[in-house]
Amino acid sequence: MEDISQLQLLFLCCMALLAGLVDSMVGGGGLIQVPALFNALPAALPGTLFGTNKLSAIAGTATACWRYARTVRINWAIAGPASLAALLCAFLGAKLVSWLPVAAVRPLVLVLLVLMALYTMRQKQLGMVHAPLQDRRIIRWRALAMGASIGFYDGFFGPGTGSFLLFACVRWFGCDFLRASAIAKVVNLATNLAALAYFIPSGNVLYQIGVPMALCNILGAQIGSRLALHGGVRLVRGLFLLLVWALIIRLAFDVLC
Repeated sequence: MEDISQLQLLFLCCMALLAGLVDSMVGGGGLIQVPALFNALPAALPGTLFGTNKLSAIAGTATACWRYARTVRINWAIAGPASLAALLCAFLGAKLVSWLPVAAVRPLVLVLLVLMALYTMRQKQLGMVHAPLQDRRIIRWRALAMGASIGFYDGFFGPGTGSFLLFACVRWFGCDFLRASAIAKVVNLATNLAALAYFIPSGNVLYQIGVPMALCNILGAQIGSRLALHGGVRLVRGLFLLLVWALIIRLAFDVLC
């Protein structure tokens, strides 16, 4: 285990709680947890920090899935095929990350995020009304495409996965933001499982740090999913846009600096 003080562990647990809260509502928990881990453990290998982050994140994601499933009817015609495709492709993305230049992906992701944010802001009613797509054949193929593409992206690069899933569920399937968030959590659970299937056998998880963080992430996910369910579609849409612009700023800094 990396040398870490009780104060540093407390800091990481607080960040995990905040990450769980935000992630359960609109995704983006990695924007909080990963920089915190790099700050607290600067000597650790990046792979180990990413693996520890995934251990914590999957606990909160599973909790949010359970919470949403109790209140919101999850559309399994979307979530099922998308999760299966995401599970397979996220593992493939994690395997290819050492072969392809990740830095080359940042500008493309930045452009996609800006377009996604501007489109959502322009379409005032996007995701405000639940008008689900009815054609099951189209649903199945779109779900497989969504899971495969975003699952691969999550395994290969990662930042913004929850936001892309949320937007795809709203735009492609006619879900409102609340139901889209529930589906996104199910698919994100699959991508986290795929990542851990790679990180755990390779010894890239610090359990002494990851387990306390996971417990705090669960608490944050409970609070966040409760807020989302009570705040409704408007709250989730507002937080979605806030998170996307935060991610745009961060990636722009990475690209330009």
